[in-house]
Amino acid sequence: MLQSDRIEAFVKLRHALQTMDSRERAALASAAKNENGWFTAESVNMALDGICKLLEPDILSAWTRRYPLEPKAPATIGVAMAGNIPAVGFHDYLCVLLAGHHLKAKLSSSDTVLLKFIHQQLGQIDPALTARVEWSDRLNHTDAMIATGSDNTARYFEYYFRGIPHIIRKNRSSCAVIVGEEPEAEFVQLGADIFSYFGLGCRSVSKIFIPQDFDPAQLLTSWKSYAAVIDHHKYANNYDYQKSLLLLNQSKFLDGEIVLLRESDQLVSPVATVFYERYNSQDALRKRLEEEKKKIQVIVSAQAWYPGSIPFGTAQWPAVDDYADGIDTMKFLQGVKTAG
Repeated sequence: MLQSDRIEAFVKLRHALQTMDSRERAALASAAKNENGWFTAESVNMALDGICKLLEPDILSAWTRRYPLEPKAPATIGVAMAGNIPAVGFHDYLCVLLAGHHLKAKLSSSDTVLLKFIHQQLGQIDPALTARVEWSDRLNHTDAMIATGSDNTARYFEYYFRGIPHIIRKNRSSCAVIVGEEPEAEFVQLGADIFSYFGLGCRSVSKIFIPQDFDPAQLLTSWKSYAAVIDHHKYANNYDYQKSLLLLNQSKFLDGEIVLLRESDQLVSPVATVFYERYNSQDALRKRLEEEKKKIQVIVSAQAWYPGSIPFGTAQWPAVDDYADGIDTMKFLQGVKTAG
């Protein structure tokens, strides 16, 4: 099977996902939510739209031209998939198959419905391609490994798969940089980076860097359009719990009624909480972000003014070559050979 054939199959998959009728999408979203209460219909539809964006024909063709080599013999790639946001493992699924390998995947128990549905749709288009995929609870007998987990599980993965090529992804979070001169519309866009997927993704903004004289309370006013987030019971429970802790500890915070803003030097904030940190100068900010580089997935800023950042409102719409942890998955897969 040529790479061009595999690309064509995924382009047809895009069409199949785009032409799902509303009842079919609603049924899929309902099944996903029954498995994982965080997977609302809005989140599922956003994830499916994001996948369709990745599978645009011109984008796929331009991307794969950078990796023209076909493996002499397909290797078996083990992938331990996360389940924090809907279909988060799809990009690895796509990369392994387009690279010409076999996929042995361990799905997260929190996200089996969506990926199996997508796999089924692809199977109707190209059964030979999906025959290269095996769902398994054990990831032994693989030629290489890709795993996503916490810092603790990463240490286990590093040890267990030390004898084969591997990518082991650790905890990362995303942050925003504010210069203090942005119009309110920009802060509204920033809200999408914070509240989409309830802040559960590694590309979700959990920390904001602000100038010394900036009043963070104005952000809360800009985020009122996201008020529906508090209607989700799991999110609301987290909000109530975190607020209770702050009150009990007599900690200073700003209450936006849908999110809590608190000053902290930490990067990762709890659900329903966003940390902020003040900076004195651009040089100090650059130094601070450089110190945390290995823990940051994405930096967002208004119109991407900050070097190396992307615009507010785009964090949850990664491009096909926005590789997790900055590690080129396709380049890695090109270097994998079969054990035999």
